[in-house]
This record gives sequence, structure tokens and C-alpha cells, in this order.
Amino acid sequence: MSREDLLTMADTASSEPIQLVAPDGTRHRHAAFDAMLADVNDDAVADLYVDMVAVRRIDTEATALQRQGELALWPPLLGQEAAQVGSARALREDDFVFTSYRENGVAYCRGVDLDDLLTVWRGNASSGWDPYGINMATPQIIIGAQTLHATGYAMGVKFDGGTQASVAYFGDGAITQGDVNEALAFAASYQAPVVFFCQNNQWAISEPVGLQTRVPIAQRADGFGIEHLRIDGNDVLATMAATRMALERARAGDGPTFIEAVTYRMGPHTTADDPTRYRDAAELEEWKEKDPITRIEAYLHTRGMAVDGFREAAQHRADDVAEKLRHGITTMADPEWQAVFENVYAEDHSWLERQREQYGRYQDLFSSDAEGKA
Repeated sequence: MSREDLLTMADTASSEPIQLVAPDGTRHRHAAFDAMLADVNDDAVADLYVDMVAVRRIDTEATALQRQGELALWPPLLGQEAAQVGSARALREDDFVFTSYRENGVAYCRGVDLDDLLTVWRGNASSGWDPYGINMATPQIIIGAQTLHATGYAMGVKFDGGTQASVAYFGDGAITQGDVNEALAFAASYQAPVVFFCQNNQWAISEPVGLQTRVPIAQRADGFGIEHLRIDGNDVLATMAATRMALERARAGDGPTFIEAVTYRMGPHTTADDPTRYRDAAELEEWKEKDPITRIEAYLHTRGMAVDGFREAAQHRADDVAEKLRHGITTMADPEWQAVFENVYAEDHSWLERQREQYGRYQDLFSSDAEGKA
């Protein structure tokens, strides 16, 4: 990537987010970003639309399952579909992904089994899936901790002479965490092939992003000497182009890139949250006008695509995904109680054995024999 391109990237941090598709479907031109999408024709854009519809349906179905008592908790991503689908579809299979708990759209694109997507939220497993099966770590609950994991992985790739990249997804609420700042420092020092993908959804639970930073989040990368991009996170084409650009830099040995995807969480932080207690209803209505799915549908309409046809196809895909999701979670067998003690330590020790024995005696209180004696 040329010096001019790098300067162009840095300039974007202090300006309006880069946008390729406006909310009304109008296509804007951007020379560097358009070059990254040279192979993305109208059919490929329609595929991204179908992905986003399916991801939104997963979100809706999981929320319903939580309300019906099938899940303990669910972190919705409503409104962030473009940021997740566009970036995830830019990755290669051998790249490695590290996320927080809200990147269910990324997990869907990486091929996570639908049952595994919800297992941990039902409390049936300590984690979700085999990370090495799809090159994606299981969700990190500790805010920002995965940025260190992604940086360490990228440093290993560089030391081994590989061409893969790692990607760390996190939200605006993580940017003031020590882990994130340590990860940025290490990534810059070692020029690690890692992409930091920050979804600025405007709210860290009930705290607005303005309380955390007085400058655009992307500008923080300046202090670490990391190149950065600030994009419209509700624009799936801008998101894909930016991620491809960052990955290209990583593979070329040009070091880390920080992407701020400006988006909006239209739902609650989790199903245990009530955003009406801290968020103005007018703000939500304003962002609904920037919906990532309706805008790409409007764009495809301007391209003369048969919108009704691919809208119906997308709905069928979403219905199928929702049916499999619900069937999987409602027929899932409960784990044996002993499973909670597995994979905690490499080897058993006396304290663990004592806890297992005590918990076993507690479980016996609920056995049929105990009931008979009572």
C-alpha cells in the first residue's frame, strides 16, 4: 500500500465516516474503497443482504427464546448486521477471529453450528464451539480481553512467517480498558498482522460514547502509531472494503490497522437491560432511518435487481435458520452435573475432588431414593 493511501486512511479519522451506500440507496464513490470491491457484483451484494436478514432473524428468534425461558440471557445485535457481515465476509478461512459476546453475526458467517451458537446462553456448556474447527475463538465476556489474545496470535503468525491475520472485535465500551490499550501498544511495537475492529454502537450499556472519548475513537490509534479508518458501520460495502484494506496491509507486513465502524445498537445491551430508562426515543427513530438492511435493499433496487425475488429468498433462508435454531435449543439435552468440574484444571487436585464430592451429595438430595426416604 502506498504512502498516499496510508495518509488517506489517517485523514479519515477526523472526518465523517466513509460511506459507499447512503440510507436512501445512493451509491457514493471512493477510489481506494471501490478498488477493494472490484469483484463484488450485484449478485454478491444480494448475498450480503441475505446474510444480514438471516442474522437479524437469529437475533429475533434468540430474543424470543430468552423471553420464553429457554435461554438465561441474550446480547442482541439489532442494527449492527452490516458491520458484522461485511467484515466477516472479508476474512479468509485461515484468519483467526477473536470476539466479544455480541458478534453472533460474525459467528454465523464463520460457520458456527446453530446449536453451538446458543449453548452457552442456555447454560449447557462452559463455552460454545471448537475454536480450531472454524478459526474463531469462543466469545469473550471480559471486556476487551480478546484484543490481547488477537495480538498475541498475530505476533505468533509473524514469528512463524505466516500470511494469516487475526481480527479483534470489540465495542466502544472497551476502548478505555487497559487490555485494549496494552494490545494496541504491543501490536504497534511488533507490527503485528492484526485488525482491531471497534463497533461504536454509541452506548456502553447506559453510558453514551461521548463520556468515554472527546474525539472520534479512531483517532486514539494515532497515539499508538497505528493506521486507522473511520467508516459507516451500517454500510455493508464500506465495512467489507475497509476490512479487506486492513487485511491486505496485515498480509503485506505493514502492521496493525484500527477500524472504527460507526453504528448503533437499536435493542437493549442484553435481554436484562431496558434502554428506555436512559435513551431518548427520538435518537432510536433517527437511527432506524439508517437501517443497514433497508439501505442495501434500496441500493439493489437502484441497480434494477428483482428486489421482491431476493427478499423472498432471504425470508426463506431466515425462516429455515430460525426453525433449526429453535429445534436445536428446545431439544438440547441437559449436561451431566459432573461436567461443571471438567476442563477447569489440567489435573485433578484435592480441593476440586472435595468440591465434586460435596456437590454430588447435594445432587443426591434430589434423587428418587432420597424422595422415597423422605
